[in-house]
Amino acid sequence: MNDHTTDIHALAGAYALDALDAEESDAFLRHLERCEACRREVAEFHATTARLAGATAKEPPAALKQRTLDAVDGVRQLPPRLNTPPTTTGLGERLRRKALSLGLAASLVAATSFAGLAVWQHQEALEARQQTQQAQQNLDTLSGVLAAPDARTIHGKATNGALTTVVTSTRQNKAVFTATGLPAPAPGRTYQLWLQHDGTMRPAGFVHQDGTVLVDGDPAGATALGLTLEPSEGSPQPTTAPLLLMNMPA
Repeated sequence: MNDHTTDIHALAGAYALDALDAEESDAFLRHLERCEACRREVAEFHATTARLAGATAKEPPAALKQRTLDAVDGVRQLPPRLNTPPTTTGLGERLRRKALSLGLAASLVAATSFAGLAVWQHQEALEARQQTQQAQQNLDTLSGVLAAPDARTIHGKATNGALTTVVTSTRQNKAVFTATGLPAPAPGRTYQLWLQHDGTMRPAGFVHQDGTVLVDGDPAGATALGLTLEPSEGSPQPTTAPLLLMNMPA
């Protein structure tokens, strides 16, 4: 076989992406045995594609599979493939054509991939910044209540053994709930907080694990705080016996 040096060097990217047919792949493998530059280039292509795949990998939405199945009936099928006589184009010519077409395709894919990666990274950075800002705001609010000059504290113990604390600030009209030793809820369940106003329990947020959370709702005028085990999406009113019902600090 004649060495088409320029053409076969250009197939390093196609080989790394498994885009060569069997005959072309065999020819390129023989070339790799004596070409150190192509071996390095193939290794770099493998590493780059792995990094791109890892960087852009994302969990698909749960509804994607069903939407795909629903769309199948509307997809036009390809016409049947007809048997055509094989052409007599030599391997060298095929390699030359494939190198040119794959070179163009690789350029387009690279441009699209890096553009998509840049957009994805920007979105991820924006979301991370927003989450950080939200977390900082929550921390500032919690700290403000705990350190308030008019802070009032009361301790309790839930029926599942968790130790709890409620801190309120009348001036800030906010309350903070802390739980320690809270057992992990069963799958599909979560802990929900309640504020009692005039004998009516109103949703006041969730507690997913040990720690401190800001109580949702208006603690002003609330006479008690409750804790129940509810479905993970929450309930408009308690559906189970309270694990905790403690008077609000006076």
